[in-house]
This record gives sequence, C-alpha cells and structure tokens, in this order.
Amino acid sequence: MVKVKICGITDLRDALKAHELGADFVGFVFFEKSLRRIDPERARVIIEDLPEDLIKVGLFLNQDPDEVRSIAARCHLDILQLHGEEDRRYCKRLGRDFKIIKSFKVKDQSSVKGANRYHKEADYYLFDTYVKGVPGGTGKCFDWGILGGKDFKKPFFLAGGLTPENVTAAVKKAAPYAVDVASGVEKEPGKKDYKRLKEFIYNAKK
Repeated sequence: MVKVKICGITDLRDALKAHELGADFVGFVFFEKSLRRIDPERARVIIEDLPEDLIKVGLFLNQDPDEVRSIAARCHLDILQLHGEEDRRYCKRLGRDFKIIKSFKVKDQSSVKGANRYHKEADYYLFDTYVKGVPGGTGKCFDWGILGGKDFKKPFFLAGGLTPENVTAAVKKAAPYAVDVASGVEKEPGKKDYKRLKEFIYNAKK
C-alpha cells in the first residue's frame, strides 16, 4: 500500500488530523521562499506533541549544512528532504546523522536520469514538477508516465499537483513508494482542509 506524506504543516491540529486519517509522514518547510515556511521553534513545539509513529520530515533548500543539522536536531526530525541543487557530497555529509530524501524537478525524461547517481547518499528520491523559479508547492502536475518503467535504486515519493481527484490515477501510473501533497489538501497555504485531507489519503491508499 502506498504511503502518504502531508507537507507544509504549520499547525498541531492539522498534523494530528493527518495522523488520525492515516498519513505516514508530515513535512515541515524550513526555507525562506515557501509560503508554508515554519519557524524552527514552532515546529519543535508541534513535533514534541506528535505520535512517535508519525514520521517527521524537514524540507530544506540549498541551506548551510550546519544550519540544517542544527534545526534537524532541535526539532527531532526523522528525515531531511533536500529540495534544491544539493550535490552528493552535501547529501553524504548530512546523511551520516539523518535519513535523506533527495528531490528532483521533472519536466521531461532527462530530468530523472541523474537520480540514481545519488543512490549511495539518499534513502529515498522525490520527483516534483519543474516550474522555473519556484522551488515547489506549485499545484502543477508533470507527466507521471515519465517515471514508468524506470529502474530506480531507491523508493521514490511522487509530488507535484496531486489532489484527491487525481491521486488514484497517479499511483496507478507511476507506482510510487509514497505520494506527497501540500496545496491539494489546503484551504490556504499552510492550513489543511480536513475533507480534502480525508479524501486524499483514502484515494491514495484504496
């Protein structure tokens, strides 16, 4: 059964509701350019009240590795999602202490060819939609068929424009390890719509 990551958490109630409805991961965004950015101290307070079986992921974008490590330790993160142009050496440096999701922006077949170069440094890959100048959370899909038939050496997360309405088709076409959603289950950036959250998780896992 596919796993579900609910990203852009800024509120304890939203995180607990995601867990109640069957989410496996929650994501906290720590880079400046995001509408869903959360202050590390606020994230720490939320995370301390979350169940142990809910996996906590921190999203970072081309940030100083010492800063990333400091935030991750303070917030008790389980996994670091590196969402920028971090190279293999960068990933290896942080991977000594934390599990790593390495993100790749997809616009065509060539976008995913380099993923397996990271198989020693990353525990998971994540494929998101390429939009020029935007790091993520665009609400736009890419052609899931690009991932079909590829021999990825790590389990991968599928992101980019997923909604309750299209997630079943996405899972069937791309066969990901997990799906990742933010804007598709929101009332506004950082605030979840519980009806859409419930429908998304159900449709992803059914």
